[in-house]
Amino acid sequence: MDLAGSSARVWSLGSGDAVGYLAGIGGLPRWPQVLDQLATQRRVVAPSLPGFPGGAVFRQLDSQLDWLLAARDLLVASGLEGADLVGVSIGAALAADVAAVWPGLVRRLVLISPLGVFDERQPTADIFAQPPGQLGRLLCADGTRFDEHVTVADGGDPVEWSVQSVRAMESAARLLWPLGDTGLASRLERIPCPALLLFGSDDRVLPAGMRDVFAQAIAGSRVQVVQRAGHLVDLDDPETVAGLILDHIDAAGH
Repeated sequence: MDLAGSSARVWSLGSGDAVGYLAGIGGLPRWPQVLDQLATQRRVVAPSLPGFPGGAVFRQLDSQLDWLLAARDLLVASGLEGADLVGVSIGAALAADVAAVWPGLVRRLVLISPLGVFDERQPTADIFAQPPGQLGRLLCADGTRFDEHVTVADGGDPVEWSVQSVRAMESAARLLWPLGDTGLASRLERIPCPALLLFGSDDRVLPAGMRDVFAQAIAGSRVQVVQRAGHLVDLDDPETVAGLILDHIDAAGH
């Protein structure tokens, strides 16, 4: 897809009403299992955020406003205006902001382990300060799930794959570094759509208290904790996560 003079990859599978999906740390180097589960009942549309695998150029995105506008343009160009939206981690930070700033753009919202809020009393872990090979253990209860997600695909170019991985972390840092604070806290109360908040019981990135921060700020939101799952709940337990998402976005009936 052409977008503002560059290209962005948009993956889609299934039929029926669309549900958008903005991936977490690491992006979408490959199609994750949770999307297969969602596609059994919905048409899943998964655009790649700027700088992440499949995403457009990103070095002109220097501010939160730049990222917010890019995310909104990507969703609209992907045919997701007025659709349900799922965001994970860094993708959830952008999904929440889009829902807050453009009422009506998102029908029903699912935020999985959302980043974007900083509280000095309960700071998030620094994902950019991890020793080589240890990021998976921080992001997933079963670290091999993240490692497999970002491992070079069969037939892939290891050098290009490595470049994509570094680029994805640089993109995340441009939005979140150093404190992971995008100013989202001041806008959460503006979210008008029904919201489901999913967290992993074994999240090593977000402190448990952050669940209350989001729940208290988003009126009418529901919190669900997935047991034996880490920060990237969708990788640790795709079947449970897909079921909870479908229950939420189908609540109004279709």
